[in-house]
Amino acid sequence: MNICEIKKIYDSINTLPIMKYEEKKNQYLNLIENIKSDERKGVVAVRNRAEKAVEAIDNEVKRVKNMMKFEEKYSDYMYICGTDEVGRGPLAGPIVTAAVILPKGFVIPCLNDSKQVKKEVREELYDIIMANAVSVGLGMNSESFIDTDGIQEANYDAMRKAVSNLSIKPDLVLVDAVKIPKMDIKQVSIIKGDALSVSIAAASIIAKVTRDRLMKEYDDLYPEYDFKNNMGYGSKKHLEALVKYGPCEIHRRSFIKNYI
Repeated sequence: MNICEIKKIYDSINTLPIMKYEEKKNQYLNLIENIKSDERKGVVAVRNRAEKAVEAIDNEVKRVKNMMKFEEKYSDYMYICGTDEVGRGPLAGPIVTAAVILPKGFVIPCLNDSKQVKKEVREELYDIIMANAVSVGLGMNSESFIDTDGIQEANYDAMRKAVSNLSIKPDLVLVDAVKIPKMDIKQVSIIKGDALSVSIAAASIIAKVTRDRLMKEYDDLYPEYDFKNNMGYGSKKHLEALVKYGPCEIHRRSFIKNYI
């Protein structure tokens, strides 16, 4: 094969989707085997890249499996749910929570705290989780609930809603950093749980993508605040619009006192 053909094969392998990681690794290994004796400079460069790609896949799978230690610790429980929230800090829009029960031992490469994952990858992970989860539940509370009851209670209430909206009642709930009051299911609070538990990380991804999509819809209604880019957080453009136009319907009045 000429070098262009070899590079084309490498590029085609590289574009395989996240859940094709085993096939991806095997194709890289096959490519490496086929060109192992070819010492042309360009071919050696491709072979080195393919070897690094195989190592990266192995490391990523290992990382995700390490995030299953809490699920494995409590493996006697049939249905383990992770729950997480997005939207505690914005000046506008709802707080959104998700609850996710994943199949036991199910590996999703790139799964992590939603804040650590690129937007395009979050979208792909969202589809993977929705297609493969045992159950997914959502909870949400509006800006008016937040203004009336406070952000902490809005968070707890939305988490209870997310868990109750699962199609299967979990035996155990893994929660990021807190314990949810008024819940009759055993809970385990995990500090930085969205980076340490696959179940919580999956909930983080679902909550983040759900809220981001909602804020883009709000941007169509209130384009002056640039919600599609700031997601309700206090960006410069958002704050300037808040001063110029005042608050819109979805602004949290209790959060914007210092800006108007």
